[in-house]
This record gives sequence, C-alpha cells and structure tokens, in this order.
Amino acid sequence: MAHLTVHVFGNLTIRRGPVVLHAHQLGGPKPRQILEILLVHLGQPVSKDRLIELLWGASAPVEALPTLESYVSVLRRHLQPGAGKFGPLQTTTGGYVLDRDLVEVDLDQFDVLLQRAQKTIPGLAYPLLLRALDLANAPLLGDELVPAWASDARDLHAARLTGARILASETAAALHRMDDALELANLALADEPLNERAWTALVLGLEASGRNAEGLQAFDRCRHAMQNELGCAPGPILRAAQLRLLRATADGDGELANVLSALLMLHEQLRPAPATGPVSRPAATTSPRPEPVADSLREATDVVTSFLRRAVARA
Repeated sequence: MAHLTVHVFGNLTIRRGPVVLHAHQLGGPKPRQILEILLVHLGQPVSKDRLIELLWGASAPVEALPTLESYVSVLRRHLQPGAGKFGPLQTTTGGYVLDRDLVEVDLDQFDVLLQRAQKTIPGLAYPLLLRALDLANAPLLGDELVPAWASDARDLHAARLTGARILASETAAALHRMDDALELANLALADEPLNERAWTALVLGLEASGRNAEGLQAFDRCRHAMQNELGCAPGPILRAAQLRLLRATADGDGELANVLSALLMLHEQLRPAPATGPVSRPAATTSPRPEPVADSLREATDVVTSFLRRAVARA
C-alpha cells in the first residue's frame, strides 16, 4: 500500500516512493484543496458537509455532493493509482480521512516534536524544538492564498509557532545559550508584539546576560506597547525584573547609576508606609523626617535635578 510523505510548509509536495507530485498535478484546485484540508486534519474524519462548506461556502452548487465525490475520485487516482478506496485516502461514515499510518506530514511532525519537547528536560527539549522550528521555516499552505479555511489554519499554526519560539528561548536560557535565547525571543515578538511571555523571555534573557540597560529599554518598550494597545501594564514577573535591573544599574558606576540610585532612594522614602492597623483620621500635624533621611532626600533630589538640567542644556 502506498505511503505518502507530504510537505505543507511552503509549496505543496507529495512523495509516493520515487514519484513526486506538486500542487498542479492533483487534478485541479478543488481536489488539491480537499487534500490540504484533510492534511491539516490528519487522522481526523472530515464530513462531506464540512468539506462542501469549506470549499464553496454559501455559493455551493446544487450538485455539490456528487461534485465533491468526483473530485475525491480524481484525487485518489493521483495519490494512490490502482488502490481505489484502500489507499491512504479513505472513506468514513459521511466523510473522508487520511490514514495517519500511511501519511507523514511535516505539519504533524512539527506538532509531535513540540509536544515531546514540552514533556522533557531542557537538554533533551532544545534539539527537538530546533528541529520543529526548522520544519516550519516556510509559510503554511503557500499555494493557497485566497480560501478562508487556509487563512484560519495559518492563524492557528502561527500561534503554535510563536509558542514554540518562546519555549525554545526559555529552554536556551536554561541551558545558558543566551545569544540563542535572545534571538528566539525577538523572533517571537516579531510574530506577536504584545505577547507578554515573549517580552518576559527577552527581558530575563537580557538580565541574565548582564545587559541591564538593554533590559530596561526592552521593559519600557513592552510597557508602552501594552499600555497603548491593551490599556494594561506588564505583569508582576516583568515588574520584578525591572526593579532588579534598576537596582543592578544603580549599583554600577557612572552618571546613569547615580541618577537611578537617587531615584530609587526617592521612591523608597516617599512611598506611603503600608497600613498596619485600623484606618484612622490623618493627624493634624506631621512630624518632621529624621535629619539623616532629610539629608538623603535632599542629596537625591540634587542629583536628579542636576542631571535634568544638563539634559535640557544639551537638548
């Protein structure tokens, strides 16, 4: 019985032993699309009614059912000549299915590799993720630019691809492959600029690499994107990373370190103390701050003010 090896990333290619078939060799657009729909749902029966809906939508012809069945016959003659209904493309109750044991599809391989990587340790997961990403280095269903079902399939795959890139970035970071981790995080953000998990992978990767200033810049880009597009702020993991980056930068040398140290001092001294008891009316008078605290605040204020004046003078 014929075994098919199929590539749906990029242009459709089907291998049956020494025979190679391309999209234009399957009997026309509709037979090709039937095959592609079944490939996307490998091993899952797709009903004839669903195929008619996907192929024609609201414009299905009166003779849609016999037309569909004739297209399947044409497709079988190309895929499994001489095998009839006993090849990889099989008839089920009210529909059709591609036998998973007789058809190998790169999209399915991508999903299997991703699932395996999610269930194992970083050292074993990373090569699996790289293989999955290598398989998906071309657009899904590159021959189908118009049908809505193809666009939906690409959207679903794009989400899985972004998730695979983020997981690969996190796994690379766990293995101390920081350049790889940062590259993969940036690729994920190119796909989904509002993906907080991707931003987290990037910021944490920059922090682990000691690139504190770049980490703060990345956090700021994330904050602006989320505020402008979603109306929300980064979550607690990213905010904690920002605070660590600020403190690490403030502990360094140079003008920026001095300013950040001063700002952190102001932040710590000026934020309200947490409530420890029943709410009471504010006192009519407030006690002056202890002299050492007041001196620290004045010093921090002078540092920030001086920095701002120099920045304005250079503008």
